[in-house]
Amino acid sequence: MPNTVPDYHVESLWSPSDSLEGNFYTITLTNHSDTVLSQFRLGVSGPACVFDGCEIENASFVKLLSTYAEIAPPKGLELAPGESWSVTLTKFNFPFRHWTDGVVTAMVIRDGQAVLARTTPTRNSIVSVPNRSGVTRFGVPVPAPAPYSIVPWPNDMRATGYRTAPDGFAVSTTDMAGSDALNVFEDLTAKLFPGEGLVRGQHAGGYPVMCRTAAGYAHEAYELRFGPDSVEIRATTRTGHLYGLITLGQIARGARHHRQSYGFPTGGVIVDSPAMDWRGCHFDVSRRFYAPDEVAQFVRTMAWSKLNRFHWHLSEDEGWRIEIDAFPELTARAAWRGHGLEIPPLLGSGPEPHGGYYTKDEVRSLVALADGLGIETIPEIDVPGHSYALIEALPQLKDPGENGIYKSIQWFPNNSLNPAVEASYDVIETIFSEMIDLFPSQYFHIGADEVPHDAWHSSPKAQALLAEIGGDGAAELQAHFLRRVQKCLTEHGKITGAWEEAAFGGGIDKANSYLVGWRAVAAARDLAREGYRVVVAPGQAYYLDMANGPDWQEPGAGWAGWSSPEKTYRFDPLEGWNETDTDKLLGVQGCIWCEPMTERAVFDRLVYPRLSAIAETGWTRADLKDWDRFASATSLLPSLFGSCESS
Repeated sequence: MPNTVPDYHVESLWSPSDSLEGNFYTITLTNHSDTVLSQFRLGVSGPACVFDGCEIENASFVKLLSTYAEIAPPKGLELAPGESWSVTLTKFNFPFRHWTDGVVTAMVIRDGQAVLARTTPTRNSIVSVPNRSGVTRFGVPVPAPAPYSIVPWPNDMRATGYRTAPDGFAVSTTDMAGSDALNVFEDLTAKLFPGEGLVRGQHAGGYPVMCRTAAGYAHEAYELRFGPDSVEIRATTRTGHLYGLITLGQIARGARHHRQSYGFPTGGVIVDSPAMDWRGCHFDVSRRFYAPDEVAQFVRTMAWSKLNRFHWHLSEDEGWRIEIDAFPELTARAAWRGHGLEIPPLLGSGPEPHGGYYTKDEVRSLVALADGLGIETIPEIDVPGHSYALIEALPQLKDPGENGIYKSIQWFPNNSLNPAVEASYDVIETIFSEMIDLFPSQYFHIGADEVPHDAWHSSPKAQALLAEIGGDGAAELQAHFLRRVQKCLTEHGKITGAWEEAAFGGGIDKANSYLVGWRAVAAARDLAREGYRVVVAPGQAYYLDMANGPDWQEPGAGWAGWSSPEKTYRFDPLEGWNETDTDKLLGVQGCIWCEPMTERAVFDRLVYPRLSAIAETGWTRADLKDWDRFASATSLLPSLFGSCESS
């Protein structure tokens, strides 16, 4: 049998210290081929950035861009078969906190060609316990803290009785709203729980359920009336009927999978509607691309917890993800990264072309799927910052007179659209016009986060514009840019969404915008007091890329701290708010940033069940929340990839 093991192996070791200066990171390349390795470079890629300020021993940097580094050995170094070469890096700007921080992929580069090397996850010199991944599962006590398994918990629970679980539901309807909800529910449960047969005929043991449309219920409200041998759902809308069916499905699955802990009601009512209108999740598909089927399945997991806003993050420094007819360069060049491409292998992608984009037909299909599930899809194109991929694909967006370098916090050079380059507005307005045809939502998100404070400092055009409009620097230039972009969206009937930095430098029009507070717990409250409508999404509690705990063996990021499922559940998004403040509250949302999601099981661990914890905060009144009741029900919730806790 031919040898299929890679010729090269890269290992890495993080050696922590009490001081940042004392940390060091060792990368070791071993030659497992049967020939001498010479005249080569080593490319390494992972979630953590290697900054210009890092010092390197026994090697030199050839190329640095954000999370990708190419390293050259000392001149003349050769590795015979079986020999190793180690490189030590010191003086990092931040410590490695978790096992996903280090090198994920590596490649040996010779004669312009890159060959993938085998890697193992970064080890910690003082931690020896196994790395964790997969969804955190909590035990289901007997009996459970609540008689029925429901997430999020209803706001008026008066169901009674206790019988064994129905095998499935035979649903009948009186009109189109109920019929549409049934079709959506049948597809939803077939995709989330294949083989369970939650929808079936009465001849196959289906428990009778009647969907009856009645006036007087709010858009997402529903009522369940339980009898000894049937259930009636009352709602005014398709979404109301769907939510009633989802609640029934959750109750039945709990009683079926944990029959000693949960039952199914035989009497009483559940009358339910959400506490907050906006219960959302942001999903970054730019740093890591997720195929249309993966996005569809993720949206289904949102629907099962009654989330209703899908904030789809479609552009970043690392990649462009949507087809634009006017600029085919975007999908030809900015949607891909790899060795020899404009965008190198970032965030642990390999030397081969990696990435992808969504065609317009795929976008329409996903938006329609979400709409059927009661979810509004809000697109985001992040400008003026986080635009490295866009600018590299369309170099006409650069000021040719700009002769200096500024770098973003993720270490991308000159990554922000220049407010003084008129082509920036022409391109963005063209892109937005094409996208508006795809997204019927009243909202369109334009990013506006993390523009470097010294952006455009060496652009003659930008400095001339700054002198004209007045101000101290990047914040005023960004505000000028955002107001022009917002005007375009307003003319198209859209409400402009942005991250909280859109309030800087004079801000944007409050009457036609909403902002997402993310940088501090009090940020959203402060924005509300400035007069903005706000969505609460602090990194410290609702950023689902942050690790579940402080331990090295947990995957994820750590710059905003960590938040376990319990901490996320117990977080009060309205602490310190007064009645006037809450008039500006839209709701809450989780944010999935995909830098540390190096494996599918890591995605599942970071997102679930914390996403459902946020969903319950948005739906259930604060006085009805109960961690023990919620935790017991989480084992029944779906995840995108279906991976369970590994240790």
